[in-house]
Amino acid sequence: MPFSHHSHSGQFCAHAQDNLENVVQAAIARKMQILALTEHMPREQQDLYPEEASVSQSLIVLLDIFRQYYVEARRIQQAYLADINILIGMEVDWIRPSSRVYIEDLLTEYPLELFIGSVHHVHCVPIDYSVALFDEARNLSGGSNERLFEDYFDLQYEMLMALKPPIVGHFDLIRLKSDEPNTNFAGMEGVQRRISRNLTFIANYGGVLELNSAALRKGLREPYPNAEISKQFLALGGRFTISDDSHGIDQLGCHYRELFGFAKETGVLQIVYFEKGSCDKDVRFPNVTSKAIPLSELESHPFFA
Repeated sequence: MPFSHHSHSGQFCAHAQDNLENVVQAAIARKMQILALTEHMPREQQDLYPEEASVSQSLIVLLDIFRQYYVEARRIQQAYLADINILIGMEVDWIRPSSRVYIEDLLTEYPLELFIGSVHHVHCVPIDYSVALFDEARNLSGGSNERLFEDYFDLQYEMLMALKPPIVGHFDLIRLKSDEPNTNFAGMEGVQRRISRNLTFIANYGGVLELNSAALRKGLREPYPNAEISKQFLALGGRFTISDDSHGIDQLGCHYRELFGFAKETGVLQIVYFEKGSCDKDVRFPNVTSKAIPLSELESHPFFA
């Protein structure tokens, strides 16, 4: 029963492709059985990505787009109830401490079924959009990759403590636009300490790390998180799910064969998935439960035929 707990559509995300319903129909055609819809939360004016600013989007516009997304997602969830298990959520962007109130307001207004906790900005600058913006963030950290990595994981820790997200998104996304995108952070003691601290916190509150295949799609040798981090989390008793972080139909289930091979080599034996049911862990989502399936069972699914 292949699934993805992290997806976007061009209908509600300016840097994605395809209509949301078409994405769901494609997932059904590819025999996916669970799809979490996780469009980005609206961001404040100063945090807009270039493609959003270029079409004069504003916070008011983005708030309305998110409202439209929620209404449409609920309609689609009911329309395809017999064909696929759809979960409605969002990907949060932790940018600064004030993000907490904004995110909690959204969670109060919209009865979502999960959310992904992510960090895409450091010093309020996007770190995964372009090399130029990554360099800007690095300069604000003092000019070294190591200091920027430390700042990233410190900001991530703020997010983890404040929100305890059910799923933690692309844990080591900070690698993507760096000079060493395949780094395992070797020799960076301060970075390693922060990674260990964050992983321990996630394991202790019962959060789930996504094995995110988007890193493979973008040319990295390993998914997010890399092998060293994944093994460390596994040793803590940590749980993993799988995500394609798709931004359109062509990316649904992209690089899942490689992702599963990576999981086996890393020692991951079970994959967690979320579905509708009686709450088992997170009381914020009373109608959602998490279960585990052997990786070997996933690999034998018709999706891979």
